[in-house]
Amino acid sequence: MNNRDLIDLCLRNLLRRRTRTLLAVVGVIVGTCAIVVMMSIGFGLSDSYQEQIASYGNLHMITVRSSGGGGMMQQMKDAKGVINEKALKDMAKMEGVGAVTPVISEYLVIGAGKKITQVEVVGVRTEVLEKFNYKVLEGGRLLNSTDKYELLFGNQVPNWFQDPKSNEWSSEPLNVMTVKKLIITGDESYGQKKQNTEEEEGQKITYKEYETRAVGVLENPDDDSAYCVYMNIDALEDIEKEIKKARKESTFSTGAKTYEQALVYVTDINDSAKISKDLRDQGYQTSSPSDWLESMKETAKMIQGILGGIGGISLLVAALGIANTMMMSIYERTKEIGVMKVIGANLRDIRKMFLLEAGLIGFIGGAVGLVFSFIVSLLMNTVLKDIISMALGSIGGGYGSTISRIPLWLAAAAVIFATAIGVMAGYYPAKRAMNLSALESLRNE
Repeated sequence: MNNRDLIDLCLRNLLRRRTRTLLAVVGVIVGTCAIVVMMSIGFGLSDSYQEQIASYGNLHMITVRSSGGGGMMQQMKDAKGVINEKALKDMAKMEGVGAVTPVISEYLVIGAGKKITQVEVVGVRTEVLEKFNYKVLEGGRLLNSTDKYELLFGNQVPNWFQDPKSNEWSSEPLNVMTVKKLIITGDESYGQKKQNTEEEEGQKITYKEYETRAVGVLENPDDDSAYCVYMNIDALEDIEKEIKKARKESTFSTGAKTYEQALVYVTDINDSAKISKDLRDQGYQTSSPSDWLESMKETAKMIQGILGGIGGISLLVAALGIANTMMMSIYERTKEIGVMKVIGANLRDIRKMFLLEAGLIGFIGGAVGLVFSFIVSLLMNTVLKDIISMALGSIGGGYGSTISRIPLWLAAAAVIFATAIGVMAGYYPAKRAMNLSALESLRNE
């Protein structure tokens, strides 16, 4: 008996007992739909966590800090946990690292006519900004190597400019790109009554003012970059020295230049945890939004396992239904089995027939169950989104753009798994049919 004849015979046998076949298929449909939908909620939670963490900062970014040790330890070229030029080059050579820059920061006042704001100005090496995958709003650009005092604004900073002499608070953001001249200074009283001066121990401190302009505003309104201003690290170092001179603070330094902090851009966020661990092993302190993401993913996996287990129980019940259907089929078809054996049918063909019937029940149920799963998933992401978000909010998820997500591999695995469950459920009945005595089969009939 060839495979085509076997398939044709199996389909006729299934259609001949429509009600029983339908009930077995429905059991697989419910089981498949349950396990796929339950697991899709777990994947939705993972996506929700990732969206939440991404709103706190760039998931590709690792902040590296010197482990301390001050004084002479900071000046030692090969001291462990010290960020110097050699350390920066070593970080850049690490597998998975896309770019590295040292970082310095200073709180400065930026003036635009009558409006001013005090903001954290971050100095970076301008060539890495493009590698960091930063994007700017239309009409602007990133900093480049020719920029000195030019500024790249975080998305939220233009909202902070106010006239300190006015009693009214303006909610209108300043269009920094249209301001022809910006002033940047370390004078906290700039633009106020005592402009450019500060009383300190009876001495007047005069701060240098730097004319500059904005070259762009970053796109992302949520992460850390939205709340600071970027400029060339060399220019910011010059400004820091001038501020210290104005305040008569020591600017003396010896030995190799060291930094308190550096930023490391990881090309693939999946490598972030490994790179963070390697840096900590080298004596550095690290922090990254992806660190939080890893712990949240572990929570999502646990929830996913519980939900998947509940769905798996449904599929197990469906497997018992298939086994029962096939066993009943054997009792009803003993004469058919006996005749097949008498006319010389191969025992393997008889076993294959019953396994194929069970597999078809699993496959059809799995395929239809998958269709229902996509429909349920669509409803969860649209009509039922608000209700489910409130329910999932109690476990820290459900606030992302997606409640349920069914990856392609899960869709394929669900159908394959349902088919495999059907075949396994039909194995014992198929073996029993193969071992059934032909004479007893005919005599019983």
